[in-house]
Amino acid sequence: MAEELPTAREVVRAAHGEIAGHVRLSHHARALRRRRLATVEGPGFLVDLPTTLSVEEGDAFRLADGRLVMIEAEPEALLEAKGELPRLAWHIGNRHAPCEIQGDRLRVLADPVMARMLRGLGAEVTEVTAPFRPEGGAYGEGRVMGHDHGTSADHHHGIGDLGHDGHSHGPHRET
Repeated sequence: MAEELPTAREVVRAAHGEIAGHVRLSHHARALRRRRLATVEGPGFLVDLPTTLSVEEGDAFRLADGRLVMIEAEPEALLEAKGELPRLAWHIGNRHAPCEIQGDRLRVLADPVMARMLRGLGAEVTEVTAPFRPEGGAYGEGRVMGHDHGTSADHHHGIGDLGHDGHSHGPHRET
């Protein structure tokens, strides 16, 4: 008979309290509804939330017994870009890519197409491994969702156009 895992059905924002453990999640893994996770310390638990949520470093899952499992941002492969930041940020945003703003540099998830685009815009691009803490969606309404256009043949992201060519999107945010 399988052991029943402790279950978390609630997220506590900017949590304080008795800490049962820590869990490290990548940027993409921090958007979840139901998933089995393991703490850094070893024990597993089940997350079973009523809706999909974006959780951030410093938030915690509250287990049924009241203990908290703190969320940490897992180090992951990133591109760090320095240069003309407003212009670089505009092009990153035009691709609906999550972006972390750090004073004199921008960070995005590592991607060869993004690296080529940033270098093509004159950025100094460095590959780094670090926790990724991108800005939230517009007006504080959640995370910016990934940029996916399915199999559309009329969508271009070549270096020559450095952006979009006449298409529109529905909402890209999580509510």
